[in-house]
Amino acid sequence: MFATYLIGLREGLEATLVVSILVAFLVKSQRRDRLPQVWAGVGLAVALSVLFGWLIEYTSTSLLARSEDRELFEAVTSGAAVVFVTWMIFWMRRAARTIAGELRGKLSEALAVGSLAVAGMAFLAVVREGLETALIFYSAAQSATGGTGSGPLLALVGGIATAVGIGFLLYRSALRINLSTFFTWTGALLILVAAGILKYGVHDFQEAGVLPGLNDLAFDITGVLDPNTWYAALLAGMFNVTAAPSVLETVAWVAYAVPVLVLFLRRPAAPAKPTPAPTDGPPSTGTDGPPATAADATAAPDGPAAAQPAGSRRV
Repeated sequence: MFATYLIGLREGLEATLVVSILVAFLVKSQRRDRLPQVWAGVGLAVALSVLFGWLIEYTSTSLLARSEDRELFEAVTSGAAVVFVTWMIFWMRRAARTIAGELRGKLSEALAVGSLAVAGMAFLAVVREGLETALIFYSAAQSATGGTGSGPLLALVGGIATAVGIGFLLYRSALRINLSTFFTWTGALLILVAAGILKYGVHDFQEAGVLPGLNDLAFDITGVLDPNTWYAALLAGMFNVTAAPSVLETVAWVAYAVPVLVLFLRRPAAPAKPTPAPTDGPPSTGTDGPPATAADATAAPDGPAAAQPAGSRRV
């Protein structure tokens, strides 16, 4: 259940930050009259995401009669979830410095068009997170429990509720958090979760007869990692680490987790700064460049928040 809690926390905080950026911009621009349109767009995005999640579950449990078809469907959704997780964590690492400015610019354009444009802009800003959450949650829940029980759903709701609480405290300046560190650690954990989802997808492909080697075990350490123990259940539920995986499952887990973790944790090379031309005036004391983290989300462009240390600014 920790995996689904982590998904809810991570995706929920991303969506909460997006909403807080939009709300703060309208409040600071004296455009509170447009807040109902923003909340309408957010509500529609949430409703569509819930509907999408229900449709995935309904397709798996009601529309597919043969077990082979269900296994194949779960394998395909697992592969899609891995793609979305990988894209999401790398996108956030790259876009965190500029997301606030981009959202403010899009919202300014929407304000000039009208209320429907404002609602549509808020909807598009949030619905991506919601659809990703629904797909990743379904695959993670299938990987952890086979889709049975309400535990994964409760964990997801708990993660989203935690994210909303953190986002509200950040918006009210009652909490400081280094979002760069937060997204780095949660991103690394989600990579391991995605590796488990990929391993589960390979297993489903093998059970559906698409891939061979279902009974070719890479190793069997059930004597050491007893599936009935709490720690074995924890590893299986979080990262789908099991005591007797097949060769293809093991290869898929390692081949995904190791290179993606290395690429994600590697510090991106700093762009080379051009040599400044000599001037006759005193050197500039201003600072240039985007904010260090997404924690600058709702800070005013020229407010006192600009002088706070990077990575600990108030949202």
